[in-house]
Amino acid sequence: MISAELQGRKALITGAASGIGLATAELFARSGARVALNDLPGSPRLEVEVGRLKGQGLDVIAAPGDVGSDSDVKRMVETAAGALGGLDYLVNNAGTPGTKQPIPIEDMVRQDEAFWQKLVSVNLIGPYRCVRAALPWLKAAHGAVVNTASTAALGGGGSSTTYCTTKAGLVSMTRELARGLGPDVRVNAIAPGIVEGSNWECRWNEEDVATDTQRVPLRRAGRPEDYAEAILFLCAGGAYITGVTLVVDGGLTC
Repeated sequence: MISAELQGRKALITGAASGIGLATAELFARSGARVALNDLPGSPRLEVEVGRLKGQGLDVIAAPGDVGSDSDVKRMVETAAGALGGLDYLVNNAGTPGTKQPIPIEDMVRQDEAFWQKLVSVNLIGPYRCVRAALPWLKAAHGAVVNTASTAALGGGGSSTTYCTTKAGLVSMTRELARGLGPDVRVNAIAPGIVEGSNWECRWNEEDVATDTQRVPLRRAGRPEDYAEAILFLCAGGAYITGVTLVVDGGLTC
């Protein structure tokens, strides 16, 4: 596990009550950063995990808010930045598949207007809302943004056509924001492949997951900590890297 010296740094991580977001929040906090963990309002997991990390002496706070709501995002970011004393890093990890079971490509009944609107609002506009709200602090700190995209953006195979499309849009938005916010703020993304222990609400058939894992050159699913390391590198290192989507998938798409 890599680490960095982040004393005095402040980070806001969305979707941080489990999986990649939680692993990232813990890694940043153990590296010395002050960290605001975001999840949906009323999330019991958020309170439990913030309490656990505080109990270990880490400098963390809860910053509940729905990234699918513009007013929630504004309040959440202002609360986090105010409590932390600014923002150096924003990790846009919150997202949703919007379904408990993968939806076949040809099924346009389940992928209706409401489904599209929900996923676009959370997975695509949500990160944009967070960047826009956090921008004054990020500019002042010459900070960095990392978005959590997906290998589904690069070749399909996600939980639905809608999901793949929102993540492809996030890859494109990452490049556009890198152009628009440089040189003050760097903007990058990671594209995770299979995630072990993510608590993702969409469940794949175990046999399919096992088959896909055997296609991975490293012969295992990615752990949340694997993705957290990549996010830490793009935030705290990689000073000459912006506009990049780093594929972190054990070689699945190589």
